[in-house]
Amino acid sequence: FGRQDVAAPGYEAAAAAARAQGFAAVERLAGGRAALFHEGTIAFARAYPDPEPPRRTYARFEGMAGVVARALKRLGVAARVGEVPGEYCPGAYSVNARGRTKLAGIGQRMIRGGAHVGGVLVAAGEGLVADVLDPVYDALGLDWDRRTSGSASAELGREVDPDELIEAMLAELGASHELVPADVDEATAALASELLPAAGEFDRGAVG
Repeated sequence: FGRQDVAAPGYEAAAAAARAQGFAAVERLAGGRAALFHEGTIAFARAYPDPEPPRRTYARFEGMAGVVARALKRLGVAARVGEVPGEYCPGAYSVNARGRTKLAGIGQRMIRGGAHVGGVLVAAGEGLVADVLDPVYDALGLDWDRRTSGSASAELGREVDPDELIEAMLAELGASHELVPADVDEATAALASELLPAAGEFDRGAVG
């Protein structure tokens, strides 16, 4: 859930609707409205050091949306950037297929000295996204069209594994950046473990 959702009168009912379907209710860092994270999706995020983050807000949105769209095109998806009328978690920098179905959503949060851009990309399971979000959006009093829920699998007519999308994303990023694989250090992992209980427990996935 985004911050607007958490502040909405229907949030408790929306969170209960998510839990009733086996998904934990989690407030995410980047903005927007409710979206679904499950086994057929990938979450991505990029942190940017920036002394004046508001000056480059749209450039960061455009950059991340472009990476996602080009990664999907590598697999043969007719991807483009832009909001689909009636989509869940609407945004000008959503990535869609053919202007008909939403494949990825992108959000951003800025703090002093930096910015965080993150999102979710759907490899498969667009029907599950629609089924879970229907009662959630109803509780929040938000209108949307479940037919706009899409996936790379639905577009390509075959099962697309999330790892395939990850490889495509890395290939696209690697075309313009030097990528250096790294593990999370012990101190960061320990801090994450300490903070996790405050974020809520995860079941199969999370609405976020």
